[in-house]
Amino acid sequence: MSMAHIARRVEYFYTTASGDPGNAYDLLTNLASLGINFLALTTVPLGPRSVQLTLFPEDPLKLQSVARSAGLILDGPHPAVLVQGDDEVGALAGIHKRLRQSGVDVYASTGVTDGKGYYGYVLYLRPDDAEKAARALSA
Repeated sequence: MSMAHIARRVEYFYTTASGDPGNAYDLLTNLASLGINFLALTTVPLGPRSVQLTLFPEDPLKLQSVARSAGLILDGPHPAVLVQGDDEVGALAGIHKRLRQSGVDVYASTGVTDGKGYYGYVLYLRPDDAEKAARALSA
């Protein structure tokens, strides 16, 4: 792969915010006020009155501690790999080529560019593939 990038293992957690749609915003605001920083975040509606949040905390142990204290139910941690790098045509294809050559199956992914020449890409992986993927992409 010719472009510069950084790949690292990360962990993510699921949680659900129910009731008013603003509850997800309130949850994120409360977590921020407790010093929780996120590397990535995804929200998906689960019907008209709840939303599932997929949280990629910078510090998974801190999130788990804060969640326990607040009574917030987390499902996880689950393994993923976060790739950040220089955006160019074929950047994601190159990542998947390396993973395929290493025998790693990606079952979901999300990517975004910042509009200034860089991208972020989250790869959701099976537990036994996460370390193998991070090694393959860090080589």
